[in-house]
Amino acid sequence: MKKILLIAALFTIAANVSVAQKKTGKPNIVVILADDLGYGDIGTFGATDIRTPNIDDLAKKGLKLTSFYSSSPVCSPTRAALITGRYPRRLGIDHVFFPESFTGIPAEEVTIAEALKGNGYKTAIFGKWHLGHHRQFLPLQNGFDEYYGIPYSNDMQGVVYLRGNDVDSIKVNQKYTTKTYTDEAVKFIDKNKDKPFFLYVTHNMPHVPLYASPAFEGKSKRGLYGDVIEEIDWSVGEVVKALKKNGLEENTLVVFTSDNGPWLIFDIEGGSAGPLRQGKGTTFEGGQRVPAVAYWPGKIKPGSVYDDIATQLDLYPTIISLTGSQKTQTTKPLDGEDISPVLFGTGKRKADEFAYYSNGKIEAFRKGDWKIRLPQADIKINGIVVVPASDTLLFNLKTDLSEKNNLLKTNPAKVKELLGALEVFNKKLGNTPPALVQRMPSDDSHIKKRAERAGKSSSNK
Repeated sequence: MKKILLIAALFTIAANVSVAQKKTGKPNIVVILADDLGYGDIGTFGATDIRTPNIDDLAKKGLKLTSFYSSSPVCSPTRAALITGRYPRRLGIDHVFFPESFTGIPAEEVTIAEALKGNGYKTAIFGKWHLGHHRQFLPLQNGFDEYYGIPYSNDMQGVVYLRGNDVDSIKVNQKYTTKTYTDEAVKFIDKNKDKPFFLYVTHNMPHVPLYASPAFEGKSKRGLYGDVIEEIDWSVGEVVKALKKNGLEENTLVVFTSDNGPWLIFDIEGGSAGPLRQGKGTTFEGGQRVPAVAYWPGKIKPGSVYDDIATQLDLYPTIISLTGSQKTQTTKPLDGEDISPVLFGTGKRKADEFAYYSNGKIEAFRKGDWKIRLPQADIKINGIVVVPASDTLLFNLKTDLSEKNNLLKTNPAKVKELLGALEVFNKKLGNTPPALVQRMPSDDSHIKKRAERAGKSSSNK
């Protein structure tokens, strides 16, 4: 009897919390970002050899976005765009920050976290940051109340856990990173159940090197990569459970997506782009079209599917609108738009254009169903040619999702239309800042000289 009364009391508390939050008119926001997760790595997006019941359930009970884009085919620019709502070129962030980088996200940018914090929200990020690791660039200086995670990619030198601005541990057992971030996220939800919050969970996985905890190792049909994805799926489930336990599920928007496509050069450890061409590091669809689902019980119609363009740039203005944070948002131009009508099934996204940036340059442009790729030299990743040089390419993505058929010669009017739209886009974008210095080569001339001397010495013998 006592046990029954205790359970009833807990449900009452949870219900009261939910009612209290609803009265504020401020929903909670949870954004979960995987790293290098492919379009073909999730069940609801076609994977048959990886079990993702929790993410699939979000899609089943919420909205699946099939034409959702990250703003770059690599990590840092995407993350900058997601939390500012602005193309990374506007910030001068063209590529990836490294441990030797002395630059980071510009101080004048107003992040989602800063805008929401100014509107009474508690804010936290658990996981990979990758927008600069010197103190002034870290999450606590960019609107977040809490941070725990690895500040850049898990394959870089000096992998450490930071707690806030300080090193918490230099001994990082990466088998437990996904679990560690999940535990932190759940504790944050429990602690802030009586106030509106923005929770940003940014997994280091499945970026290589891959690690899964013992509970998931050897369980997937796709080897270690699949194990990693199944653990991320478990993590999503734990976050949703925490929301339910605290009576917050019906007052929380949950978005799950990836920062870019899969790193295909790592073959079985690099993920799958499904039907899409290429992957990370390229501006073909596999590099930037990413899986995405949105979940909000009572707000988003179960089983909804949206096939038109939407982007991670849209998250900023949408979250601002949903939370009533217009007074604290940036005054700088935004490149996304409020897609609340898409979420709630009341309308479509107004704009139908998207610019595919790589290394600060537009390599391709989409308008409606059509995509044009500008002439390009060989595309290399780590010195390996992944895409041979090509002249201008034109694709109809509605009929040719895999970008196999170049329709350039038979559609001159469409080429002219797209190039004209691209010119208008560039004029609208206006002047952009110089690229931040994100990597500086070491001076190894002394090593070369030593090798030369050694070579001469051996040849004289």
